Amino acid sequence: MPKIAVLSDSTANLPAAEVSAHEIQLVPLKIHWGDETYLDGVTLDSDTFYRWLEQRTDSPHTSQPASGEFARVYRDLAARTGAEQIVGIFVSSEISGTYGSAVQGAAQCPELDITVIDSRSVSMGLGFQVLAAARLAQAGAGREEIVARIRALQAEIQVLFAVDTLEYLRRGGRIGRAARLLGTVLNLKPVLAIEGGEVTALAKVRSRRKSLQTLVDLAERRLAGRQLAEVAVLDIGAPTDAAWLSEQVRMRLGVAEIHRTTITPVLGAHAGPHTVELAFYPQL
Repeated sequence: MPKIAVLSDSTANLPAAEVSAHEIQLVPLKIHWGDETYLDGVTLDSDTFYRWLEQRTDSPHTSQPASGEFARVYRDLAARTGAEQIVGIFVSSEISGTYGSAVQGAAQCPELDITVIDSRSVSMGLGFQVLAAARLAQAGAGREEIVARIRALQAEIQVLFAVDTLEYLRRGGRIGRAARLLGTVLNLKPVLAIEGGEVTALAKVRSRRKSLQTLVDLAERRLAGRQLAEVAVLDIGAPTDAAWLSEQVRMRLGVAEIHRTTITPVLGAHAGPHTVELAFYPQL
C-alpha cells in the first residue's frame, strides 16, 4: 500500500500531542494586525492573541495561505516523509478560501499524487476528520478507505458553540446564516453551529450559563441515544466555563475522555473572546 501523508491547516485546532503522535502536517493561516503579519499558532500564540484582542482598539483580519505556499508544503512533505500520496483536508470553503488555495497549489505539483478535501467544517469538526485520516494512514489503509471514512464523518460531526457577541463574526464576514440574529440579540447569548459548511444560529438565551447548558441539551438531542465516539471542548479565554461544560458532558453524555484545547487565534479573531465550543460525533 502506498505511504500516505496527511495535511491540514491550523484551524483544525488539534492538540499538539495529537499532531505529533499521528505525524500530521499543519499549514498555518495568517493574522494581520496593524502593520504586522503573524502565522497562526506559530509566530502568535493563543495567550498573547487573546490578551491583545481584549486590550487593543484596532481589529485583526485573517487570510489563507497562497497557492504557491501550498505547492511548497506539498513538495516538502513528500520529500521529507517519502509519502507517495498526500491527503489534504481543509477548513470549509464556505468559511475560508484555504481549500481553494490548496486545490490550486496541488495543480502546481503535477508530479505528486494529491487528494484535496473540503471538510465542510472548522475547528475540531475539521480536526476529527484529520485525526481519523491520520490514524488510518498510520494503520496502512489506502486512500479510498480514508476518503470514505472522512465522508462518513462529515455526515455525523457536530460543532456547536456559545459566543458572547456576534460582533466579531460580523466584522470578519463569517457570520453566515447567523446574520438573522443581528439586531435582535441585545443582551442575549447566541448559540451557533456549523451546518452546511457555514455558521448558523440555533438559539439565543438569557445568560452565559444557560448558553453552555444549551450546548449539552443540543448534543444530547442530536445524539438521540447513540454512543459518543469522540468529543472535544475548546475555549477562548474561558477555562472555567470550559471545565464546567466538560463536567456536564461527562455526567450527561457518559464519556470519560474529552479532547481539551484552546481555539486557535485565527478562529478567535472571528468568534471573539470567551467563546466555548463543543464538538462531537457518535459511533459510526
